[in-house]
Amino acid sequence: MSNHSNRAVRHIVLNEGLIFEKSSPGKRAFDLPPLDVPTADARKSLGASHRREGVEGFPEVSEIEVLRHFTRLSTWNYAIDLGMYPLGSCTMKYNPRVNEYVARLAGIATEHPYQPQELSQGCLKVLQLLEKCLLEITGMNVVTLQPAAGAHGELTGLLLIRAYHEKHGNPRKKVLIPDSAHGTNPATAVIAGYEVQNIKSDAAGQIDMAHLREHVTPDVAALMLTNPSTLGIFEQQIPQIAEILHAQGALLYMDGANMNALTGVTRPGDLGVDVMHLNLHKTFSTPHGGGGPGAGPVAMKKILEPYLPVPVLVEKEGGRLALDFHRKESIGKVKAFNGNFGVLVRALAYILAYGPGIRQATEDAVLNANYIRKGLEGTYDLPYTRPSMHEVVFSDAIQKRNGVNTMDIAKRLIDYGFHPYTTAFPLIVPGALMIEPTESESKQECDLFVDAMRSIAEEAATNPEIVKTAPHSTRVSRLDEVTAARKPILRWKPQGALLASVRGLK
Repeated sequence: MSNHSNRAVRHIVLNEGLIFEKSSPGKRAFDLPPLDVPTADARKSLGASHRREGVEGFPEVSEIEVLRHFTRLSTWNYAIDLGMYPLGSCTMKYNPRVNEYVARLAGIATEHPYQPQELSQGCLKVLQLLEKCLLEITGMNVVTLQPAAGAHGELTGLLLIRAYHEKHGNPRKKVLIPDSAHGTNPATAVIAGYEVQNIKSDAAGQIDMAHLREHVTPDVAALMLTNPSTLGIFEQQIPQIAEILHAQGALLYMDGANMNALTGVTRPGDLGVDVMHLNLHKTFSTPHGGGGPGAGPVAMKKILEPYLPVPVLVEKEGGRLALDFHRKESIGKVKAFNGNFGVLVRALAYILAYGPGIRQATEDAVLNANYIRKGLEGTYDLPYTRPSMHEVVFSDAIQKRNGVNTMDIAKRLIDYGFHPYTTAFPLIVPGALMIEPTESESKQECDLFVDAMRSIAEEAATNPEIVKTAPHSTRVSRLDEVTAARKPILRWKPQGALLASVRGLK
């Protein structure tokens, strides 16, 4: 590692095996007191088919072994609390602790979705306030908080579009998707029952308007536009795009995953967008990933309101709030309850904490991306030169001359103490390096990242093998990802059984 990088230094690391390997018969992590009630016959109470004598192969370990095992494993993790996540498109921003505090308050964390609505007025007011905030931010007329994630929001948006067209006598056949859109868009369109037609980008990374006009026909239901696009570039001609679509009766859907570049600056609804989803983890700092609950609210213009998923939050006389389940033209439920409430609370906490200052978060995110762009221009190839928004996309064209590709650079970045950026995406940039610092990062952190990337570029030019074989400082060296994908071992087995299963795969 080059001397001028002081981001990561070597230190004592504790290796850790499987907990099964620590197991010895008779070890226990607890000792229960003698029963002070009569012993129950489990077979008789539950039935013989529901009673087991034990769990075969379950590890038997002491309390301190359990504690140390999981504590050591936790030190292997990289997290936003440790350092920068430059993953482009993912917007891995910091989750403020005030959000977590608010989401755990009594009366918020303790409420149940099945309790009477009369007892839920406070929670319903939280949802109502969030709806008002999101409508102000997006420039839309109506919003649903139900969808559980961004892709779920996409599907909800397209189902609304389908219902709208069906009401007008023709569901239509096609959805147009630019080649610079998010990868979930075409999958969503297919699930919603549409054919997908790809729209090209021009040399500047914008939608090719001539190509668009050629393909907008009465068969087209909508265009799914990502803005800023996955190139990190703002689409300049959205009003004109909306006019082309509306002239043929089609609607404009906007993938709002990149709203972290627009919030407080411009509103998609004002530009002619008809419906869009928001990724609360990307723009409004709710937890990201890990398989936990998410949220992908969908905001829309008035024309789509009749088709809102039920229940719909409504205000009755006297200001009483209620959930309306009786809407004839609704697309139905898209989730069991009215959204993941705890996640929605976190987003509202973030929005209220910033207030009008949320524009500053957007401007800082754009500033950080352009600061990194300026620091790496010339060192890495920049295929599109239009101004960058919240992320910047380079390519590995310069490093490939020495046999180093984007994956190699990303793996080497781990040795410098950073999580890798997004590799090989967007697909229209061969060997893409997609970098997004978000507003969370300081100038000092961005400088360290730029230094690391420059150092890796120098290594790629003078000692490419060290980059091609990275990472070198991790507990596990570079994995054979092809074999791991094709022949995954997902379950621990005793050594003999494991060897037998591996031999059987060969």
